[in-house]
Amino acid sequence: MIKILLFAGLAEQAGTQSIMMEEEHTTTDRIRSFLKETYQLQGTDRAMIAVNEVYKRGNSDVKSGDTVAFIPPVSGG
Repeated sequence: MIKILLFAGLAEQAGTQSIMMEEEHTTTDRIRSFLKETYQLQGTDRAMIAVNEVYKRGNSDVKSGDTVAFIPPVSGG
């Protein structure tokens, strides 16, 4: 299983901060597609992605036991 963490507006839209994905091996792009299809989270395109607390760029491999975080851009004022 892969643990997916959502922050800020993404968590609000999904109605949860944590999702479990029953996959042994996948990619960050496939997780992004899963979130769009299942939770209608279009904001994942702009989110930074971290796998096991390490930021990733582009498509990265993910395996069972990993934690993937989607962190949307934040603005303040």
